[in-house]
Amino acid sequence: MNDTLLLKCRRLFLRGLTVQAYIGIHDFELHAAQRIVIDVDLYVSFAGTSPKDDRIDEVVDYDFVRAVVHARIAQGHVNLQETLCDDILTHLLEHTGVMAARVSTRKPDVYPDCEAVGVEVFRAKPGVL
Repeated sequence: MNDTLLLKCRRLFLRGLTVQAYIGIHDFELHAAQRIVIDVDLYVSFAGTSPKDDRIDEVVDYDFVRAVVHARIAQGHVNLQETLCDDILTHLLEHTGVMAARVSTRKPDVYPDCEAVGVEVFRAKPGVL
């Protein structure tokens, strides 16, 4: 990760958010929801998220991250994990307090001989890096 970004931002994260999603292109994925595990890192500016009064409205709320993920899952079937990651990332970056974000998804139940298959994407707003 870019050290300069970490000097300007705090990192918020959600680890292991597990949802049932309609995702995939294989026959067995087209007719039933499957378990997807999502990790999110948000890089938020110190200037915009340093609470002076210890109130939730002074920071980026974790509920926002969960709401973005759940709203995208509720839209229905998506073929590719790349598409799901990109969609979630785009909506996270719409928040004014978010300078950059990393989203990863993994499907832990696809192959019996590996822990998971997944995708990770990182993007920063223009001019941040």
